[in-house]
Amino acid sequence: MFGLFVLFLAGCGKQGGMPHGGFAVSVVAAPVKEERIEEKISLVGTLVANETVEIKNQVAGVIEQIGFEEGQTVKKGQMLFMIDAHKLNATLAQTEANLSMAQTTFDRLSSLISAGAISQQEFDQAKSDLEVNKAKIDLIKAQLAETVLPASFDGVMGERKVSVGQFVEQGTTLSYLISQDPIKAEFRTPERFLGQLKEGQSIQVTVAAYPDDIFDGDVYFIDPQVEEQTRTALIKAKLPNSEGKLRQGMFANLDLLVNVRSKALTIPEEALIPKGDEVYVFAVDSESKAQIKPVKVGIRLAGKAEILEGLSAGENVIVEGYQKVGPGSPVKMKDNSSETTESNSTENSVK
Repeated sequence: MFGLFVLFLAGCGKQGGMPHGGFAVSVVAAPVKEERIEEKISLVGTLVANETVEIKNQVAGVIEQIGFEEGQTVKKGQMLFMIDAHKLNATLAQTEANLSMAQTTFDRLSSLISAGAISQQEFDQAKSDLEVNKAKIDLIKAQLAETVLPASFDGVMGERKVSVGQFVEQGTTLSYLISQDPIKAEFRTPERFLGQLKEGQSIQVTVAAYPDDIFDGDVYFIDPQVEEQTRTALIKAKLPNSEGKLRQGMFANLDLLVNVRSKALTIPEEALIPKGDEVYVFAVDSESKAQIKPVKVGIRLAGKAEILEGLSAGENVIVEGYQKVGPGSPVKMKDNSSETTESNSTENSVK
C-alpha cells in the first residue's frame, strides 16, 4: 500500500503526502450518487411525410371544378378536381345506341343461323360487334369515373398547379397530397450501433424551427442490410405530429435512446485519478481516513462519470485535495459547494 501511495504522489507531481503529527487534512468530498442514466446516440436525419402522392389526371380534358384551397386539410374521398365530362357523356350515349343496334342485329341473326339462312361468318361478326360495343361502354364509364379525382387519404393539400378552365393532358401533375401525422424520421446509423437498436425503441428529435421543443417517437423499421460504401443502415421512426409543427424535408437532430440504467452510480469527474490504463479514487472510510480504490468507469457525463465497479452508493470520494493525502491519511471533509444542483435523470449522448 505504501508503494501505491508513493506512485500516486509521483503521478500527481506534488510534494507532500501524509501530514506530520496525524493532523486531519481538509478536503472537499462528494457522495457517490445513485441516479437514472439515459445513454443516447446522437444522429442527424430528415423528416418525411407518412404518405405523399402527386395528384395526376388519367383522362385529358378541361378542369371544371377544384374542391380545395392550398394548404387545406381534406378527408379521404373528398373531391379535389373535376374534369369536364360532356364529351365523354356524348360518346357514351352514342356507344349505347350502337350497342342497342348491335343487340337487335345479333338477336335477329341468332334465329336465322339455326335455319341456315345466313353464314356462320355473318353471325360471328354480329356477335363480335355486340361484344365490342359492350367493352366500349365499360371503358367510357371507367373514364367518366376518372373525371372526378378524390383524396385517397386524410391529409393536407399542397400547391395547386392548375386553374379552372385549363386544359390538361393525361398525366399532368395537378397538386399533391401529404399526410404528416404521424411523420417519419429517416436516418442512417453506423453498423457498430445496430446491436443496440430494436423496433419500438424511443427516439427524440429536435428541429431548427423549434429549438426548445423535443419531439418523441419510436423506431419502426431497421433496414435488414447495411450499405457497403458507408457501412450504415437506414432506420425509420414515427413521431406524433398533431400540431403540424414538423414538416416533410426538415433537417432533424435525433437522440436515439439505446440504454437506460435506473440505478447507476455516479461521481464528480474531478475525483478520478487516471494512471496508465487504470483509474483510481480516494474514498473516505468510516474513520474519516482516505483510502485509495481502483474503479471501473462507464460512460462519461457532463461533469461526472458513471462507476461500474469499485464504489457503493453513499460513499464519499475526494474531489479536491487528494494530492495532499495518502492511503490512511486522516481527513476533514467539506461539502462540494461548487457542485450545481442536478436533476434526477442524467442523460448521455454518444457521438
